[in-house]
Amino acid sequence: MGFPGRPAYSASKHGIIGMTKTAALEYAQKGIRVNAVCPGWISTPMIEPALDDPELNEQIIGREPVGRIGNPEEVAEAAVWLCSDASSFVTGHSLVVDDGLVAGWCGALVQYSFQLHLTFHK
Repeated sequence: MGFPGRPAYSASKHGIIGMTKTAALEYAQKGIRVNAVCPGWISTPMIEPALDDPELNEQIIGREPVGRIGNPEEVAEAAVWLCSDASSFVTGHSLVVDDGLVAGWCGALVQYSFQLHLTFHK
């Protein structure tokens, strides 16, 4: 995804996805699988300022398809699966762990992320 006013952030995320695919192809024949985990809104110190603001918290939760933000353990479970034999035929994949937020992404959310960015940097 892209974010207005945040080209470096977007470029870094897209760069990780490209590196994941390239590394997966380069190491596949050596039996090494390379994947990425792409979390959505997860309850971490990075987003605590937004969650501490009642108005922003309500907006964030209101846009989440399952009606809540994720927790770090949910992201960890995805990573554990990618490291397990259960995903032995998965490589070069970017696993989105975001409760469907990207699936429903629209222009209004892009505008919202820009507003949130401004709020974080006041």
